[in-house]
Amino acid sequence: MESRHSSKIHKKNPREIALEALIKIEKTGEFSSNRIDRILKKYSLLDQRDRSFITQIVQGVIRWKLRLDWVIEQISTVPLKKINLAVLNILRIAIYQILFLDRTPDSAAVNEAVNIAKKTQPPHISSFVNAILRNICRKKKSLPYPDRIKEPEKYLSILYSYPIWLVQKWIKEIGPVETEELLKAGNTFPKLHLRTNTLKIKRDELIKRLGEKGIISKTVDFPPECITVEESRGNLAETDLFKEGYFQIQERASQIIAHLLSPHPMDMILDICSGAGIKSTHMLQLMNNNGKVIACDINHGKLIGLIDNTKRLGIKSILPIRYDAIKGLNRVFHKIGFNKILLDAPCSGLGTISRHPDLKWSKSPADIHRLSLMQKSLLNEASLLLNRGGLLLYVTCTISKEENEGVIKDFLHNHPGFSVIDLKETGPPWCHDLIDENGFLRTYPHIHGMDGFFGALIKRES
Repeated sequence: MESRHSSKIHKKNPREIALEALIKIEKTGEFSSNRIDRILKKYSLLDQRDRSFITQIVQGVIRWKLRLDWVIEQISTVPLKKINLAVLNILRIAIYQILFLDRTPDSAAVNEAVNIAKKTQPPHISSFVNAILRNICRKKKSLPYPDRIKEPEKYLSILYSYPIWLVQKWIKEIGPVETEELLKAGNTFPKLHLRTNTLKIKRDELIKRLGEKGIISKTVDFPPECITVEESRGNLAETDLFKEGYFQIQERASQIIAHLLSPHPMDMILDICSGAGIKSTHMLQLMNNNGKVIACDINHGKLIGLIDNTKRLGIKSILPIRYDAIKGLNRVFHKIGFNKILLDAPCSGLGTISRHPDLKWSKSPADIHRLSLMQKSLLNEASLLLNRGGLLLYVTCTISKEENEGVIKDFLHNHPGFSVIDLKETGPPWCHDLIDENGFLRTYPHIHGMDGFFGALIKRES
């Protein structure tokens, strides 16, 4: 019975599987990375080439959705909102290949789309799909876009496929030239970064052992544990080296954070909103496994992941606690007090769009305002637990000023006994170029080639 079901599942070709994933994502609002993981497990017999192609198609369509839909609107006589969701995604998949994938011949993209339409839609739909796609192939070098001079914001929004409110926000905050470079950077497929677990292996040795597995990687200038993967086959989380705890998959900017709190052996650190403990384990790694981190998060599943990570990496002395920090951490920890606290605050994630293109479409200005209020509340709660002379590191993975310096400015205004410490004074020398004139960590995808992170070190006066 199971084998017959499996055989039926694998009759779908990669484009049909990508179509299935895209329809599910749009109907459920699920993150594309999660849906891709699910779909690849469902179609487990696919070879690596097909798996990579499916991932590229799904992420590419989501990344470029606004531009793809604009192109359809310029060609189709049927309004976009009246096109069936499945048909719309058949068109998006084909147009993405026509506009962005040089290795796929236009004719192949068109023929595959028409074949899928014939298999899954009423007879007249395949003719509709064929007519639109062949028209686009003829006109792809002269497709009309908004006028850059008359409608600059709309032009950037359509051309780079971002909601116009976000384009307007970034132009206001960093200017039009920087905004366009940021939009470009967010549309690139990011490289994979690994954090060497120096408790078990040296970085050069890990690169050598990865190479023996066919995984080509190289060092970067900083952070000192970081490795960039240049070429790999399959899921690195399925490798023996990962399962034995020799590395942690962690984006480069994220690897900077633990260094900024300068953890020392025997420190006891509170990690608020710890998630699966990626930064908690890194801090204990820097402490040479001598010390303690109390990791607090509201999500039970993430704390289970934290426990799994600590076991795999050989990390000791992390105490996971499930608790909603907004309800008042002081109730739980009022008798303790900490000299060091990490608050990795929930945020819009707008600095990670290259890895999570869904964020372009799932966030709104109202979300940013709501999140900033939550961040202010969390920072206030965290400050109550900080000992005099202690340090609190506030971190986000967004480039939204309202969630970053806006939160810090509000906090300092309402808490006169606290001040910002210039991270150039306390951080390692290799991070000094990432610190701005206010002493904040600030990384940008288009400038630094990594996720957009913000960090502020706050001290409670003695």
